[in-house]
Amino acid sequence: MNKPIMAKATAVWLVDNTTLTFKQIADFTGMHELEVQGIADGDVAAGVKGFDPIANNQLEQAEIDKGEADPLYKLTLKHNPAAVGEEKRRGPRYTPLSKRQDRPNAILWLVKFHPELTDGQISKLVGTTKPTIQSIRERTHWNIANMQPIDPVALGLCKQSELDAAVQKAAEKRAKEGETMDDDARRKLLSTEQSLEMDESPRMPTAIEGLETFSLKDDDDKEDDIPDADSFFNLPGDSDDDEDDDR
Repeated sequence: MNKPIMAKATAVWLVDNTTLTFKQIADFTGMHELEVQGIADGDVAAGVKGFDPIANNQLEQAEIDKGEADPLYKLTLKHNPAAVGEEKRRGPRYTPLSKRQDRPNAILWLVKFHPELTDGQISKLVGTTKPTIQSIRERTHWNIANMQPIDPVALGLCKQSELDAAVQKAAEKRAKEGETMDDDARRKLLSTEQSLEMDESPRMPTAIEGLETFSLKDDDDKEDDIPDADSFFNLPGDSDDDEDDDR
């Protein structure tokens, strides 16, 4: 916990009850220096009641004394054992109400394009339950007919780095298990950075594979047997017609 609680109210109290500089108060509360100056001028936080950081166990009087004696001194927030670990508390991913209706579409996208991801990984990415994922995998979801696969990153349900990390973890797991994968499955397991760094190599389309050496000429034909352009105009009977015309 790097900043005091009720920062603006704390700044109001420090402005009214100490001779600390605006910068010292701004650094301690995490506010902008001009905002603190606005509090002193009465333009900001009008009507906000000051919050005593000393009485609320956030700051010691000795720190204030040091700050008033030295304008360059930075106040140190008092250590609160009860606040240790509060910022690292983990829980289920919260999804805003406006985006919860998009979760089934995101799950369908992950199931379709990354079937190697486990239900647990998908649950962490988009914040859903395993029964919901299972129903979409088995296409028994009540709204499956109206669902469309949409990238969860595009929907804002997870970050691209989180998706890449989950895909990379699935790739490492498959590699350890020794499971063979075709080119299409291997490409899906690449992260965005890896796929962008790959060299572009032109590939022959499957539909015309094997036709790159196709030729209309037999291997046994000789170049001498190829007729020239003039021979196409020497049609049979041309000489006889010429003789009749001379007569």
